[in-house]
Amino acid sequence: MNLRFPAPLRPGDTVGVTSPSSGASGPLQARLDVALATVRDRGYQVVVGDCMDGSGHISAPAAQRAAELQGMLLDPSIRAVVPPWGGETAIDLIDLLDWERIGRAEPTWVVGFSDIATLITPLTLVAGWATIHGNNLMDTPYRTPEGLVSWLDIVTLGQGATVVQTPPGRHRRGFVDYVEHPGADEYLLDVPGSWTRLDSLGGEVDVTGRLVGGCIETLANLAGTRYLDTSRLAELGDGLLVYVEAAGDDAPAICRNLHGMRLNGAFDHARAILVGRTYAPPGETLTQHEAVVDALGMLGIPIVADVECGHWAPYLSLVNGALARVEQGPDTACITQTLA
Repeated sequence: MNLRFPAPLRPGDTVGVTSPSSGASGPLQARLDVALATVRDRGYQVVVGDCMDGSGHISAPAAQRAAELQGMLLDPSIRAVVPPWGGETAIDLIDLLDWERIGRAEPTWVVGFSDIATLITPLTLVAGWATIHGNNLMDTPYRTPEGLVSWLDIVTLGQGATVVQTPPGRHRRGFVDYVEHPGADEYLLDVPGSWTRLDSLGGEVDVTGRLVGGCIETLANLAGTRYLDTSRLAELGDGLLVYVEAAGDDAPAICRNLHGMRLNGAFDHARAILVGRTYAPPGETLTQHEAVVDALGMLGIPIVADVECGHWAPYLSLVNGALARVEQGPDTACITQTLA
């Protein structure tokens, strides 16, 4: 695999905004304007595409969304692409994108999470581009809590740079209504909580590998295809750190999806698994943590849960493809990423 990291952004560079899945307009336009201003305040030009309609579950027909996204990815003047947020069916773009052409182009930073993982994870595994699983555009106006790093800072880093992040030990439960509070820029982190060890191996975790992963509900649909063939990243010889997170499906559904991903090889080269914090519901006799252990516990590797890579703020930015070190113990929680 020829893994490549996009060039760092500099003031005056252009950031493209398009919605490969759900759009943000109408009642959400005020929040979108605040988010765009946040990017411009960092010194960047912003180009907003036509696929932004927020009235339905998709921003435009699939062919139009695919063409606009691919156009931004192949435009050398656009140095980063940041969707407003995820959605439901970005998977309908998968077979409309020219992956070979994208793979030959100079890489562009692409940022997002949730349904956007359906696209950024294949961009890493198929096209060989490092991508960022991190807070989306609509969440970008929030001040980054101490210990974490925003995508706005990661995209300025050159190859070989190192990013160290430690969780703040508190998180937010619930969402902010952006229609009512379009200018919200400070998280209310009112729930204490730290990383949780799910495996029974004992001892402290200190493991390295290449990062890859994303939203369970969306990535599970790519299992068994080249778009979730993690063996390609494992060819670099560093092992993998696979991160997963449940957006909202109940524990039995998450359990089934994780079993399917495992049976299709998604975790074959994992040295550890990181599980995002979730408030997705349990089943009658199965919790979300138990679902993970049921599906992945037999792998015999560390499983660290309640990591800040889920749908609940704050957000710990993870670079797909980066060489990372995860440390976790009674008094330790840290992830170090190197863009190399």
